[in-house]
Amino acid sequence: MSFRLVFAGTPEFAVPSLQACLGSGAEVVAAYTQPDRPAGRGRKLAASPVKQAALAAGIAVEQPESLRRRSARERLAAYRPDLMVVVAYGLILPGAVLAIPRLGCWNVHASLLPRWRGAAPIQRAILAGDAQTGVGLMQMEAGLDTGPVLLEARTSIDPADTGGSLHDRLAGLGARLLAEGLARAIASNVLAAAPQAADGVAYAHKLDKAEARLDWARPAVELARAVRAFDPWPVAEAVVDGERLRIWAAEALPAEGTCPPGEIVAVHRDAFDVATGDGLLRIREVQREGGRRIAARDWLNARPAGRQA
Repeated sequence: MSFRLVFAGTPEFAVPSLQACLGSGAEVVAAYTQPDRPAGRGRKLAASPVKQAALAAGIAVEQPESLRRRSARERLAAYRPDLMVVVAYGLILPGAVLAIPRLGCWNVHASLLPRWRGAAPIQRAILAGDAQTGVGLMQMEAGLDTGPVLLEARTSIDPADTGGSLHDRLAGLGARLLAEGLARAIASNVLAAAPQAADGVAYAHKLDKAEARLDWARPAVELARAVRAFDPWPVAEAVVDGERLRIWAAEALPAEGTCPPGEIVAVHRDAFDVATGDGLLRIREVQREGGRRIAARDWLNARPAGRQA
């Protein structure tokens, strides 16, 4: 008898987990993903990364606007799933949906629960200066990321990690963790579910573009974290020498003195230093409005004469 699995996910982060499901020996009977959305300059409808991967693998794709409707639940039940795997799906699963699969629903979540429940755990971990993070395979329940954890894997957050690099590493780590869980489930081995700790709960609220505007009065350490966390989206930005720039690469340095925050205090061959509320932010890569990413030295060379630090 085959092990019937339904997958639910939407962004690129979920694709490695879908591939893990396909390679697990389970029969992936359907992939649920959000409806096609307008994207790009032409605002044409675009399929999600999960939809593209599912179609390429010949899997039936379902794109309901909501799972709250009875018709949507009946459609899911008709697939007779033993398990539903949910990875960054983006839709709420009501209790009636969680109860449909024989083994319930699993979620691959990119944090060490209960820290960073919610929508943006990868970026919040970097912003907070966490030394490590990880991925949890969780048995879903009605609360937001509150279910017991079946398996967990950890990874250090490197000082050079960006939102993008950590995203990719955790996506791969989550897929490997899911593969391990599926192998056990298909072999009828019971995974022990560990309840989440009552202490240490933190919520990773959805990113807002306004957060990416750097406030020079903040400490350089916090600004450097923001630059890393918001790469590749929404990208940190700030006014430097009267010009609004996107800041792609920067590092925090200690400093003595009382220069006003936001003032360029030193220019180097390939970078420049800006005073902050505490320390300096050494900026190495920027982007002008309407332009492309360039090295800080190229921006320095293009500045009008007379506007030197």
